[in-house]
Amino acid sequence: MKFFSFLKDWSLPIAMLGGVAAYFIYVNIPFLDDTHAAANEIISYIQPGLIFAMLFVTFCKISFSDLRLERWHFILLAFQLVSFILFSLVAAFVPMNDSLRVLVESFMLCLICPTATAAAVITARLGGSAASLLTYTITMNFAVALVAPLFLTLAHPVEGVDFLASFLLILGKVFPLLLCPLVAASLVRRLLPSVQQFIVKKCRNLPFYLWLVALSLAIALTTKSIVHTTLSIFVQMGIAAVSLICCVVQFAFGRYIGRRYGDAIAGGQSLGQKNTVFAIWLAYTFLTPVTSIAGGFYSLWHNSVNTWQLYRKNHPKK
Repeated sequence: MKFFSFLKDWSLPIAMLGGVAAYFIYVNIPFLDDTHAAANEIISYIQPGLIFAMLFVTFCKISFSDLRLERWHFILLAFQLVSFILFSLVAAFVPMNDSLRVLVESFMLCLICPTATAAAVITARLGGSAASLLTYTITMNFAVALVAPLFLTLAHPVEGVDFLASFLLILGKVFPLLLCPLVAASLVRRLLPSVQQFIVKKCRNLPFYLWLVALSLAIALTTKSIVHTTLSIFVQMGIAAVSLICCVVQFAFGRYIGRRYGDAIAGGQSLGQKNTVFAIWLAYTFLTPVTSIAGGFYSLWHNSVNTWQLYRKNHPKK
């Protein structure tokens, strides 16, 4: 019993350490050197598949009528967009080869990055409203697709990439993984209600276990990006500090606003838990590629916060 209790309390850091260990073991096995490209290709399909499965099971428990915009959604939305716009304007005046630009762009990434698609899993686990969080997730992803292209091209112009191209790129990156599980779950709810009920009753913990696998893969990729970066240790420490500040501020502000409207957990996770894989892609596609490690560091911080929250949830008297 103690062993299973330990796994329950520390499943997140175990998954994170497992991802780090898996990366170093894999890259240090000589006869697997020729499989690296294939492994990257396979992971690029496995990750979306895991996210689809997580969201599909979650949406099976939620109907369209549960997805309602609330006032706190707009407050958090304004916080993310306004802070991102302000740092974008700062970045527009910082020289391209200046180390300060890397830090400013790291702030931009950590602030505009939408809510993680897996955040609903942790929110439900902590006792918050998964429906409210998913509503914010969908809304924020659409807002990112509209606002980010305009200010990304202003802060960091990319030859041949205009607003429309950026909009379509971002839309194509984030929306299929949100809408496809929602449509699939709605069809199952209407056409196969017995299957939907089976999923709700028998697969209650499945999204969490799928998320642990996805987390291990994400941390392995984060480890890869940090290992292969050409940045100095001081710049890396600066990016780590920026991502930590953003993580703490967003969790704190999200919980504060959420508490005022009756759901501190959903508020904190909506603003604090980020789609860091998207942040890394955004950096490579529109900004300075080295800033991609900001997403990697943020992944470490927000999962550390989630570990602490889950531990407190399981041990409320400690």
